[in-house]
This record gives sequence, structure tokens and C-alpha cells, in this order.
Amino acid sequence: MQSATDDQGAVRTPPLKLIGDEWFLAVSFGTVAIFSIFGDWLFSGLANPLWLIVIFGWLFAVVLGSCLCVVRHADGVAEVLGEPYGTLILTLSVTTIEVLSISAVMLHGENNPTLVRDTLFSVVMVILGGMAGLSLLIGGWRHREQHYNLQGANAYLGVIIPLSVLSLTLPNFTLTTAGPTLSPAQQLFLTLMCAGLYCAFLAVQTGRHRGYFTSEDSVEAHHAATGHRPSLVRHGLLLVAYMLPVALLAEELARPIDYLIETLRAPAALGGIIIAIIVATPEAIGATRAALANRLQQAVNIFLGSVLSTIGLTVPIMLIISHFTGRVVFLGLSGANDVLLLLTLAVSVVTFASGRTNVLQGAVHVVLFGAFVLLIFQA
Repeated sequence: MQSATDDQGAVRTPPLKLIGDEWFLAVSFGTVAIFSIFGDWLFSGLANPLWLIVIFGWLFAVVLGSCLCVVRHADGVAEVLGEPYGTLILTLSVTTIEVLSISAVMLHGENNPTLVRDTLFSVVMVILGGMAGLSLLIGGWRHREQHYNLQGANAYLGVIIPLSVLSLTLPNFTLTTAGPTLSPAQQLFLTLMCAGLYCAFLAVQTGRHRGYFTSEDSVEAHHAATGHRPSLVRHGLLLVAYMLPVALLAEELARPIDYLIETLRAPAALGGIIIAIIVATPEAIGATRAALANRLQQAVNIFLGSVLSTIGLTVPIMLIISHFTGRVVFLGLSGANDVLLLLTLAVSVVTFASGRTNVLQGAVHVVLFGAFVLLIFQA
């Protein structure tokens, strides 16, 4: 059965096909219902290692699957809106998921002051190391050399670098407070600075310099070739629908994560790494697919936009939450991780300095991601 189109060319999916395509929505809300009713009983057996693996794997799979569906429908929105609006919807959706996940884990159980820092650093390394490296490596292998808009990449990095250093490096060197923390006045400045720069970037990206974030491989060519557009309303509603179970299950997922860290004495960075995997995996798939299709500009918008929104939005929100909840937040990275962050930022500047990429640049970023994984177990 073929899908019909309306007067504007948007696809109208038959109800039966829509139900078949969105079966995972029933799984997501079914899981929410089960844990809402039987949650206390399900979590009572976490002392059993096998049961802990089952509960954690169940929640992790459902949350990750919902995130993948969010990205799928964000891609549908992107086809209608074009760049950079489509990618912006994607990054904001994933950042919302990240904030919800961090908040749930941070507010559940004992205070974990390094969670925000570990999550931010993990997301930066997974995206700028693993995601960017894999996209450039695979895209370069298939297409030899790929092109993107140099001004757009420079605009991203021009904001990412100061935000990253001020958020994750500067707290190690301030003297007003002890440890890798900031004073209330410094936190206020960081909050306003992150939010202000991000808003200024959005104004540039969606207004005066929108052309910096687009390329010749316009989605309009795709629309002309296929003769129709996806339904903006349908994709938008389903995007929100899939985000709801993520928000509701984030607190449930926090319980086995806290059990691993507090009871089984797993590394404190584990919570941040798990959240980073949930956040970055859907975007990694989208960026890799774009690079394979020789749409490197879209891939660049995804991984650089993800890093920017992660720091520009997550840091202010988490500082505000910590202020009202009285939870201490450590932002400064430890020695080895601090060096790796600065090295990754420097390599990213070199990578996105010419307007074209190849396999060598992708290989370098993959190596940096390998160093990050090694330091998790042997710092």
C-alpha cells in the first residue's frame, strides 16, 4: 500500500502502516506503566547480579530505543525545514534528554558531585572523538575527500572552545573556593555566559549567517527528486511522544546506576559514561549516515552542534538545579582528562580548518577516542 500525499505534497501514512512503524511507542509506554506499578518490587532484587543486569539492560534498551526514534522523527522534521533548522531540532531534543537524565541521576540517591563534569566530558569525547572520527573515516573512505562550509565549522568551534575551557578547565585554577568548584559569583557568570553565547550563536545560525551552515546538497533537491515532503505535523508529534517515556524512565534508570556506583563501588564516572552513550548514540548514527551519503555538512552540523548545545545549555541548567537543591557540582577535570580535552579541541581546530576532510583526520579523532576509553580504566 502506497502512502498518499496532501495538497502540499506531505506524505499521509495509512493508519495500519503508521501503527506498524511506531510499535516501539507501545513498548516505551508499556515499560513506563510496568515500572510505575511494580517498580518497587522490580528494584527490590538488585542485589542479585543477574537481576541487576536484566533490569538495567531493559531500561537502557527502552530509553536508547526511544532516543533513536526521536532522532528518526527529527530527521523527518529536518527534511521539511532544511538546514540548519532540522539539525537544531535534533540537537535540542537530544540535549533535553541529556538534562533529564543527568537531573534524574544527580537527584536520586547520594550526592555525586562529579556527575555533571563526567557526563559533559564523556559527551565531548564521544562526539568529537568517536562520532566525528567515525563519520570522517567512513565518509573519507567511500568518497576520498568531502567538503563542508568552513565558516560554519569555525563558528561552532569559536564558541565551543571558550565554553569548554571555562566550564571544564578554569575551575581547577580558581582560588575563591576549594577544589574544582566555582564561587556563586563565578557560577552566575558562567551560567549567563554559556546561555548568552548560545543564544547569540542561534541568532547567527538561524538568521543573519544561515548560509554558513548549509551546502549545495540542499534538501530541496531531495524534495524535487522524490516529489513530496514528509509530514511536519506527524513527525513533530511523534518526536514529542517518544521523548515523554525518556523523561519518565530517566529516574527509573537512575536507580540501577546509583546501585552500581554506591553499593557495588563502580567508578563514579560510570554514570556520566552511560548517559553519554544514550545521548550520543542516536546522533552518531545520524552523522555517520549523512557522511556515507556524502552530506558532510549535515554531519558537521550534528556533531559540532551537539557539543555546543551540550555545554551551552546543560551547564547553566545543571548549575541552576544544583543551586536550588544544594547539591555540590565539581566542574574541573582531573589532570589526564584535562590534557585530553585540550588536545581534542586543538585537533578539532586543525581538522576543520580547510573546508575539506579525508580518512587521515578521521583516524586521528578515533585515536583520541581510544585514549579516552583507556583513561577510563587506567587513568
